[in-house]
Amino acid sequence: MVITTCLRNIKETGHPLRVEVYALLSRNVVSLGLSDAAMVASTVLSLPIQKMARGAKGVLRWRRAGIWIQSVFQALWLALWVSWPFLLSWTWTSQVFFALHTLTFLMKMHSYAFYNGHLSETERRLRDLDKPETADRGKAVKYPSSPSRLRQMDSESSEEEKEDEQDLAQLRQDLATELTSPLGQVTYPQNLTLYNYIDYVLCPTLCYELEYPRTPKIRWDSLFYKTLAVFGCIFLMITVSEEFIVPVLVESATQLRLTTSRSEKALILAETTSMMLFPFMITFLLVFLVIWEYILGAFAEITCFADRHFYSDWWNSSDWLEFSREWNIPVYHFLRRHVFFSSKTYFSTPVAMTITFLVSALGHELIMGCITKKLRGYGFFAMMLQLPIVALQRSKLVRGRWVLNNAAFWGSMILGLSTMCSLYVLV
Repeated sequence: MVITTCLRNIKETGHPLRVEVYALLSRNVVSLGLSDAAMVASTVLSLPIQKMARGAKGVLRWRRAGIWIQSVFQALWLALWVSWPFLLSWTWTSQVFFALHTLTFLMKMHSYAFYNGHLSETERRLRDLDKPETADRGKAVKYPSSPSRLRQMDSESSEEEKEDEQDLAQLRQDLATELTSPLGQVTYPQNLTLYNYIDYVLCPTLCYELEYPRTPKIRWDSLFYKTLAVFGCIFLMITVSEEFIVPVLVESATQLRLTTSRSEKALILAETTSMMLFPFMITFLLVFLVIWEYILGAFAEITCFADRHFYSDWWNSSDWLEFSREWNIPVYHFLRRHVFFSSKTYFSTPVAMTITFLVSALGHELIMGCITKKLRGYGFFAMMLQLPIVALQRSKLVRGRWVLNNAAFWGSMILGLSTMCSLYVLV
């Protein structure tokens, strides 16, 4: 397929890729690079906000005004950078990259700010224990983290200690433990430095920790192969798009403009969806491979980041809840830590799960809106529809039938991706 496409393009245009593709990819490169650098650099303002909240004694402390200052800053930051590509009239390819990168750094910034805000309040409680008669003697709050850290902290507490959690010495120990990294080499507020923040920005994770496990050195051969694979997969994506996706969409858009009958329009959409089932699924798999295997793997090598578990065997999923846990583990950990557990503080587990799906659906709809410059709600509706589907798949009638559920998952995945593309682009 690739060889045939390249030979035909060379015959027709003199280039292995079509001139239109070259022009599309090369447009906005300078402004995109500068804007992306400015967007990433602007997130560092969370660091002085954290230092201000830690040093404040009155209304500016984290639990009072600090959390609101950070939240307002994040809202204004998101509004600025989401609207930025529209102000500059970028191509959709530039908007794809910038929209995904913007949401990525929104999550990284949120995790950094809210975890350090929690630590600032924990440190304040530890200092206040110097005057036990006026200090808060409540149970130490452990911030939700990775499963490995939770197991480690739980194993350090004996049954006798659990029965005596209100004891002042035990409370001091619990608060001090919360302020120390799992590996024991970094203690809050030693992490509130520019170097630590830059290191976190480069690490392929969305959940901030005081310290991460590291590999001994960079494997330069692995980094080279992953970088080479990124460009190879991008070339394949461009080839599939220009050969099997773009021509179909262009022809279908022309037919829709010339048609007034609703039944004919429905037939055109159905035909377009069916023609893109295979190529769009291939594109999705290539995108997944580029991001979760090669790009994240490359940054893990650069930073010596030891946790390379960016995805699990999502292709064996028997329902959409399992897929959401396994296909994008960094985002799953973020939503679990900062949305689900935060919501469980105030709501029941089913409500917290619904809120988590709602936040995820809004994020996906925002990305599709930035890419297509349309707010249609198709993706939002499809994601929220997963909740009743999961309830059905986990009912007594269907539960345990792995082959049936996995076949249903793949069928809905293949059909859903093509349908979403057709609806967002053509309708």
